Amino acid sequence: MLANYKILTVTHKRTNLKEIGDFVLKTSDQEELKGRLESLKQQFHLDELFYLPTCNRVMYFFTTREPLSDRFVAQFFQSINPTMPVELMDEIDDIVYQYDGVKAVEHFLDVAASIDSLVIGERQILRQIRESYEPCREWGLTGEYIRIAFQQAVVAAKAVYNKTRIGDKPISVVSLAVQQMLRAHVQKEDRLLLVGAGQTNQLVGKFLVKHGFTKVTVFNRSLEKAEQLAQNVGGQALPLAELPNYQGGFDCMIVCTGATEPIITSPLYRQLLNGEQGRKVVIDLAIPNNVHELITEDFNVEYIEVEGLRNLAKKNLAFREREVERARKVLNEYLQQVPALIKQRQIELAMRSVPTEIKAVKEKAMNEVFHKELSGLDEQTKALMEKMLSYMEKKCIGIPMKAAREAVLNQ
Repeated sequence: MLANYKILTVTHKRTNLKEIGDFVLKTSDQEELKGRLESLKQQFHLDELFYLPTCNRVMYFFTTREPLSDRFVAQFFQSINPTMPVELMDEIDDIVYQYDGVKAVEHFLDVAASIDSLVIGERQILRQIRESYEPCREWGLTGEYIRIAFQQAVVAAKAVYNKTRIGDKPISVVSLAVQQMLRAHVQKEDRLLLVGAGQTNQLVGKFLVKHGFTKVTVFNRSLEKAEQLAQNVGGQALPLAELPNYQGGFDCMIVCTGATEPIITSPLYRQLLNGEQGRKVVIDLAIPNNVHELITEDFNVEYIEVEGLRNLAKKNLAFREREVERARKVLNEYLQQVPALIKQRQIELAMRSVPTEIKAVKEKAMNEVFHKELSGLDEQTKALMEKMLSYMEKKCIGIPMKAAREAVLNQ
């Protein structure tokens, strides 16, 4: 079963962050995402499928007996994005990382422990894994074996943070963006627009509160989410549809939504300026970008984006990189446990029928084999016999389960 684990992933290590968007499932809502994932699972005969999109990677973690051939990989991503640029398809072998078997599980543990992240040691990835796993589990896309890998990854990542200093001097894409914003002389009394109220901007909101920003307006498709974030930062909330009509002006705009196309276009940006001429700070934390590239050419803007934070992140990683080797030793301990966990679960699944079969033996003994003998007993003796047999039934169920688990652990 271990050989059936497969991962296809595109990360910041082999391509720029803009192009990662070409490998993401572009959907308008969760229901459409569910349908696309179910279609992928069926089309490529996958037993289980876990989909993980983040700001600097997209991962397809699945189980199948099919090998990861060049043809399989090409067809897989053609199905994900039929309009993928030809030049990207020609370079797909150089862009997509492929892992199978134990290497796939090892990579998944590396990702969960953040040693494969753009910013090593950032804990956000573990939360993203959990939040992406839950809908996949609820939709029936994942099963027993990805569950084992997921649970082991969570435990291993926690051990890494507890036993190493990889999480010291915390730095994340969001914190780097806020640092750059402060360096651009955005003051706490300035007017801020937050476009999007998802996880990333929720994190932005925490930094804004920490630094004392109060003039914050939040736009989001879901007004309820916008109101929640606005309450956290002491600002106001408006539906995203009202953004073109907003006349309050701004000094800094921070954009991160789930849109797969730019939503801040030049005409919209001009409307939001409301005639103001001063230099503005625009921070785009979305992948693909939510701010159209022409805005930097058409307007007086200090533009901060995820791709531009890459070099800044590298300067802050030296300390954490020294902890990577220690982290790998911790992860290896948990990686070595995976084959035993798989075998144990396979035994448990194979023995699921044991309780029912033992119960059936007891019922047959009482109602057929020894029916005549039991019918001659008084009620008190019958009750005692029933109690004894029920006790033996319970113990007989536990004995093989325990023996199987011990056999696996002692291998």
